[in-house]
Amino acid sequence: MEAGVGDGVQPPPRPWLRIQGTRDATTMWYAVMRRRERGVFIGSLVIRHCDHHALLLRRGWEEVPIAEIGTTLRGAPQSM
Repeated sequence: MEAGVGDGVQPPPRPWLRIQGTRDATTMWYAVMRRRERGVFIGSLVIRHCDHHALLLRRGWEEVPIAEIGTTLRGAPQSM
């Protein structure tokens, strides 16, 4: 919503998908992860410092820096 793509009522327009977590899903406990597959980024919200987080890092996923979350959503997708 901060990026101006969604309004909190309707889902964001394609290609954006809503990232779901608990109501207290802060970046202190969760990491937004991304990986490029077939020319597009796929993403996942994971709990930091757990086995799944470590597995994704080993498989080439990267954490999205907090400062970048939501900042590249305006208009067309950005190459990252």
